[in-house]
Amino acid sequence: MNLAFILDPLDSLKTYKDSSFAMMRAAQARGHGLFALMREDVVLAGGKVVGHVRRIELVEGGESWYRADAAEVRNLVDFDAVLMRQDPPFDMEYLYATYLLELAEAQGARVFNRPGTVRDFNEKLSTAKFPQFAPPTLVTRRGDLIRNFLGVHGDIILKPLDAMGGSSVFRVRADDPNLNVIIETMTELGQKTVMVQRFIPEIAQGDKRILLIDGEPVPFALARIPKPGETRGNLAAGATGVAQPLSARDCEIADALGPHLREAGLFLVGLDVIGDWLTEINVTSPTGFQEINAQTGFDVAGMLVEALERKCA
Repeated sequence: MNLAFILDPLDSLKTYKDSSFAMMRAAQARGHGLFALMREDVVLAGGKVVGHVRRIELVEGGESWYRADAAEVRNLVDFDAVLMRQDPPFDMEYLYATYLLELAEAQGARVFNRPGTVRDFNEKLSTAKFPQFAPPTLVTRRGDLIRNFLGVHGDIILKPLDAMGGSSVFRVRADDPNLNVIIETMTELGQKTVMVQRFIPEIAQGDKRILLIDGEPVPFALARIPKPGETRGNLAAGATGVAQPLSARDCEIADALGPHLREAGLFLVGLDVIGDWLTEINVTSPTGFQEINAQTGFDVAGMLVEALERKCA
């Protein structure tokens, strides 16, 4: 197969932990051709969605981890699969990219994940599609409703709907002297909608990332354990990733969501689970491949490439 990866700049990838790199390495090992482009390289021209792509080869022992040919223009439909691996935030440029990739899909391209579903599947708000697994949740920009929610639960988390990596996530208790300013800042004085959830004390044991590949769970989760003094289980916020087998509850959540997410065209998904509760559904650029592989020996990237081969057969 020829695979086109839409990525951040190649020289910015941290190959020792990057999941996209692990995918490319596994694909190359199985004889597949690799092409790289960035979001700005996806163009609508002459009625066709094309990519300004470079064929790349992964190499070892040199100054760079890859060797790249000169850029060429190719229709995205010419590739066996196009994998959108651009990191969030999901801003307007990301939105425009989903429109272009949806056009490419209509022209016959195989795009993973399905761009229309990615656009419509807010990674935090989408947990409301599965309320039986979600903690008590409020989504609003009204300060009075947030205060009422805090009065009921006593300990809550506030987070924006469009951020990643634990950015701008606040834990607030009923006696917090900064309550009003936190609400004003988060909602931009009532102009921005936020998500509010009951605090889950099991965060001390980690925010588990469960990977689903074409609806099937990877048998190990990556529990991201907050550093001392933190309540955010994000690697970007200094958490430590510990791979562990899925619990019975993890399997229950994964088995319930997997078929729905596969049917929606979400080939690779990262479920975030704290304790028994589903807190986020990550569909843009899920990670954790290399950490799980290094600690357990399970080849997550190999599982993905095998599933991709079946999907594109």
